[in-house]
Amino acid sequence: MKSLELLVERIILSSRWILIVFYLGLVAALLVYAVSFLYKFLKVATNVFTYDEAEMILAMLGLIDAALVASLILMVMIAGYENFVSRFDEAEKDVSFLGKLDSGSLKIKVASSIVAISSIHLLQIFLNAQQYTDAKLMWLTVMHLAFVISALLLGYLERIMSALKIKD
Repeated sequence: MKSLELLVERIILSSRWILIVFYLGLVAALLVYAVSFLYKFLKVATNVFTYDEAEMILAMLGLIDAALVASLILMVMIAGYENFVSRFDEAEKDVSFLGKLDSGSLKIKVASSIVAISSIHLLQIFLNAQQYTDAKLMWLTVMHLAFVISALLLGYLERIMSALKIKD
């Protein structure tokens, strides 16, 4: 019976390597998104003299938004691999820019990134407010506030969990 238990445990622990498919998929998605970013950038660059101030601000916000989404993808890839698959052997100092990489910190960083991305989207919408109904603006704001509150609650819960770990 003990050998069956060991076999099941080995299979379960080995299954974490299946996650590599997802992380490599995210690498490919990041590459595709980089091509999309370059297309957006070229569109802005070719229209730099035709865009008015509001259009240029919206275009720049779009580029900033893309950079934040790409950073989020990278953060999830690195932290997810580090937390769930394997430690980076020679990259200890190379991933130090992410800070602490445990799952609680990752959740907070992802939530913060989502709030930042949502903020930029909301700003883009407010700059084009005439194209939206008041009800739509209200619901978009409510959704953004839900992201903000969720991020704050995640941070608060992580703080509580850290305090409990210290007491143990």
